[in-house]
Amino acid sequence: MSDSPTAARKGRVSARDTRRAQRAARPAGPAYITRVLPPCELLSAEGLESIERHADRLLEEIGLEIRGDAQAIQLWRQAGASIAGEWRVHVPAGLAREIVRRSAPREFVQHARNPAHNVRIGGAGTVLAPSYGSPFVSDLDRGRRYGTLEDFKNFVKLAYLAPWLHHSGGTVCEPVDVPVNKRHLDMVYAHMRWSDKPFMGAVTSAARAADSIEMCRVLFGTEFVAEHCVILGNVNVNSPLVLDGEASRVIRTYAAANQAPVCVPFILGGAMGPVTTAGALAQCFAEAVFCVALAQLERPGSPAILGNFLSSMSLRSGAPTFGTPEPALAYLVIGQLARRLGVPLRCGGNLCASKVADAQAAYESANSMWPAFFAGANFILHSAGWLEGGLAMSYEKFVMDVDQCGAMHTLARGMPLDENAFALDAFREVGPGKHFLGSAHTLANYETAFYDFELADNNSFEQWSAEGSQDQLARANKKWKAMLAGYEAPALDPSKDEQLREYMAQRKAALPDDVA
Repeated sequence: MSDSPTAARKGRVSARDTRRAQRAARPAGPAYITRVLPPCELLSAEGLESIERHADRLLEEIGLEIRGDAQAIQLWRQAGASIAGEWRVHVPAGLAREIVRRSAPREFVQHARNPAHNVRIGGAGTVLAPSYGSPFVSDLDRGRRYGTLEDFKNFVKLAYLAPWLHHSGGTVCEPVDVPVNKRHLDMVYAHMRWSDKPFMGAVTSAARAADSIEMCRVLFGTEFVAEHCVILGNVNVNSPLVLDGEASRVIRTYAAANQAPVCVPFILGGAMGPVTTAGALAQCFAEAVFCVALAQLERPGSPAILGNFLSSMSLRSGAPTFGTPEPALAYLVIGQLARRLGVPLRCGGNLCASKVADAQAAYESANSMWPAFFAGANFILHSAGWLEGGLAMSYEKFVMDVDQCGAMHTLARGMPLDENAFALDAFREVGPGKHFLGSAHTLANYETAFYDFELADNNSFEQWSAEGSQDQLARANKKWKAMLAGYEAPALDPSKDEQLREYMAQRKAALPDDVA
């Protein structure tokens, strides 16, 4: 055996490894974040009223079209809106906001099959969920490729294992190896079978949304689903100022079942909205309030989430950009508007345009996540895994983002001001001119004093070199593989599992494969 310093270092267990082993043995993270840190208040009341007034003008003067859902049109007509032509809905100023204020809950619980993972959405609660909707997946070993059902299951398992994610998400990646009209069944089942955290359902058609809800009735029981929210449906507006009829029916399907639609305009400034932040924000607020109000017209008192996905774009190339300052300002203001309205808010999380998990991905993601958090967002989708403007779900970035999500939990707690925090006993023990490393106070607070980024390397250059000179991508690659290797599925009642499989088999048998 060599007695060289390098060999000795290689055989030594680092302090970081010891801390990681201790952390792995600790209980899982909290079911959701309960914030002490107050959200940012950027605009005055007069500024917020100005945005509300311009949103009202868009709905009243320009109107919003619901293309292909006559029943939704009728609901708005009965509520007091005027209808121009076949689909254009003109909403009197203030009516949409009044409908929401009158009946939409300020906060609600989404129940998980494991009650320990129930989440409170709204108020001081913040729920972090993985990314959503990517047709591609990527990792260091196999590169970029179309997502499969196996990839989908892997990401559900990773989200289940991640202590800082509270939610299993929805379409964490598109499983393109399953027919498009049947894959929603496999996706919802994967969330139910391989995780016991809360999840989202299908939104590509009202029939698929209904399937998602029916599977929840199997899992939770019909009576429980009638009285409690157990599933969310993330629905996008066809900005500017168009709600596709199928999307409208999906909103109404979730609301009618007392489940929560997440109503989200998807606006790239300069394409689906104006380049000016105030104008795009007024549009975003108008569209989102319109959709939440529609849910309330369908079933007053049903849960709903007001969403915001407002981003910038490169006016030279037409490509979406992320982490820029203008959407950050919009996030802060939409948070204020949602609190004034009294409805939970959804924002985006670790968003980036980078094709790999590099420095660009890191700073764009941070510049997107922090404003969402300081806006007071109650449900942050795309918290982990997003690459390439949402086109790719990255295994490595997933675990890197989860590491960052952990820091949000510490930040949310704010600054304690108790006796332990002021550490007078430590000052008495240490006195002037000495260090605190060995003090009783330091030893008592050693494990919890600072958040420890699991994937970061803070060792000396020599120790880093001795351990293989790995960058964070390589460490993240090892991390997600180790997580999957150690995964154990949460128990599921075999009779419910059988019923779910039977329902899926019946629905699939009734439909010819659609690969379009």
